[in-house]
Amino acid sequence: MTVSSERLSAEIDELAKFSAHPSPAVTRVIFSSEDLAARAWLVEKCQDAGLETRFDAVGNFFARRVGSDPSLPAIATGSHIDAIPNAGRFDGVVGVLGGLEAIRSLHESGVRLRHSVELIMFTAEEPTRFGIGCLGSRLLSGALDPSAADAMADSDGNSLAVLRRKADLEGSLDTVRLADSFYSAFVELHIEQGPILEREELDIGVVEKIAAPAALRVRFVGEGGHAGAVLMPDRHDAALGAAETALAVERQVLESGSSDCVGTAGLWRILPGAINSVPCEAVVEIDIRDTQIRSRDGVLEGLRRDIEEIAARRGLRVTIETISADPPAACAPEVIEAIEDAVRCEGLAARRLVSRAYHDSLFLARIAPTSMIFIPCHRGYSHRPDEFSSPDQIARGVAVLAESIRSLDSL
Repeated sequence: MTVSSERLSAEIDELAKFSAHPSPAVTRVIFSSEDLAARAWLVEKCQDAGLETRFDAVGNFFARRVGSDPSLPAIATGSHIDAIPNAGRFDGVVGVLGGLEAIRSLHESGVRLRHSVELIMFTAEEPTRFGIGCLGSRLLSGALDPSAADAMADSDGNSLAVLRRKADLEGSLDTVRLADSFYSAFVELHIEQGPILEREELDIGVVEKIAAPAALRVRFVGEGGHAGAVLMPDRHDAALGAAETALAVERQVLESGSSDCVGTAGLWRILPGAINSVPCEAVVEIDIRDTQIRSRDGVLEGLRRDIEEIAARRGLRVTIETISADPPAACAPEVIEAIEDAVRCEGLAARRLVSRAYHDSLFLARIAPTSMIFIPCHRGYSHRPDEFSSPDQIARGVAVLAESIRSLDSL
């Protein structure tokens, strides 16, 4: 099979132009004008390749090449094209456009598959707009209640239901859920978003586990006042409660005993937000991840105790909201084996990896045998404008994906 690296590189560069910020940054928030334009562009590319296309009610996009036996469950691949503010051009995009190139490569090389092959572009993998990641794949796999999803709103108060209508997405979210037998396998191509492959000079990472993410929203309410008039012993500073919480996150993770456990206090809102006013309210959102749910949940439990103690000691009111708490995924042995067979067929160097970032694959694993193919990215950089994988690295990943699909077709 021949992968057209030039065609794929040109398409990655073209898609990057659909951005709210100038190059090299990419900002493409779900259902923004940039996102809607990018979706229309992708539909055209898939139709030009002769694929059957459709959207579901939440905006997940599907492009299918029908196999010789349409009664068989399809083999699926794909990822996302939404991008957080000031991101790069490869995260998610490599899995969507690389998946399209793999399907074209198989067809142009004369490979005829029994199974249909379906490319999926998932809605809102990034949590930028609604505060929860993998919205489309959560609904597709049944991991999120449709009525709760439709009621979710962005920071401007726009509900998902309203935004769907504006994007001409019709129908009930109840229709998004797919049957567990709908796909025979799912394989997601993705940049590593870590430094291991580059550091070890390897071509491919074969993902065997995907970490379990959990997110908390902690709100402290204290007492405001003039920064010069409220003396230190009299203060109930909400921002200091949040600051102590961030340090508690670090301590709980380091003491968890799990080398895969990580914690981040990455989003802050301080009110009233004036240099000469004591903060009266502070909201901090926390991300905890681990490949083992027991150690992750141990961190969450310890953190809740710490937060309650911090609030009591500082005279603050506190609420702790669980945004999400998802189980880890173990990748399917038969899909891992197909990827490793493809790596050998292509004569490449690979190793097995754990995905500490979570992806739509985490939720597809609930309804189909799943694994991921990682390719190196420069210094592990991601979610930033200098995110980079070379055309050759991407082409090798696409070749492994195409060969993996051919191998899975024979099962």
